[in-house]
Amino acid sequence: MARDEGYLLDNRQAEAGERFDALAELFDASTFRHLDHLGVGPGRHCWEVGAGGPSVVRWLGGRVGPRGRVLATDIDVSWTREAAGPAVEVRRHDVAADEPPRESFDLVHARLVLLHVADRERALRTMAGALRPGGVLLLEDADPAMQPLACPDEHGPEEELANRLRRGFRTLLAERGADLAYGRRLPRLLREAGLTEVRADAFFPIASPAGDLLEAATVRQVRGLLVERGPATDEEVDRHLANVEAGRLDLATAPMVSAWGRRP
Repeated sequence: MARDEGYLLDNRQAEAGERFDALAELFDASTFRHLDHLGVGPGRHCWEVGAGGPSVVRWLGGRVGPRGRVLATDIDVSWTREAAGPAVEVRRHDVAADEPPRESFDLVHARLVLLHVADRERALRTMAGALRPGGVLLLEDADPAMQPLACPDEHGPEEELANRLRRGFRTLLAERGADLAYGRRLPRLLREAGLTEVRADAFFPIASPAGDLLEAATVRQVRGLLVERGPATDEEVDRHLANVEAGRLDLATAPMVSAWGRRP
């Protein structure tokens, strides 16, 4: 089958805001813990790549203060603009295609970006090359192939339906060029990019209200393709959404791998 083109979870769709809110609730605490550990503070210059929603950009802007700077970039900055401020510049930019920013940074961060980027190698080189000596690159990406199930405890028909829809969603991602095993590669890729002091860990939420919100928003966003491609009927999608909204499922996300390294 020929690969479809374009990002599957288009930021211009109505469900994008719901997804950003759910992703922030699920993963911001882990992201902020890593950024704290890496020493983000007053006066730092940071580049948030593929910013999407505003939560991480706002946090960075608050940490660097008036003497620091945050550059927040994305192909679609419609959801990021609200985070703009004295320390935060929002700029449309494609990290895999456009020329890199002229300035250099103490920190470059991207979350759930490279998994979806066609030219991941170039994008990673661009981010690593934008670091000042001693600067840190923090990449966070999912690994759906490591844990592919919506319901790891598949004990009944409701869970089986959820997992069938998740398999359909993974197929759609792969058809758009997503690397479903990308998260596990991050430590090696950072070393190959010339970074040192490389470390990594993973976060794997199960059974949370934010996970339910993320599942519902994602399924609604791609339901037309799920029905068209055959993993489920309209009635089954409605039944699954009802199960999710009733809180009857212990839903899991793919592991979020966080990996970081320092430019010598």
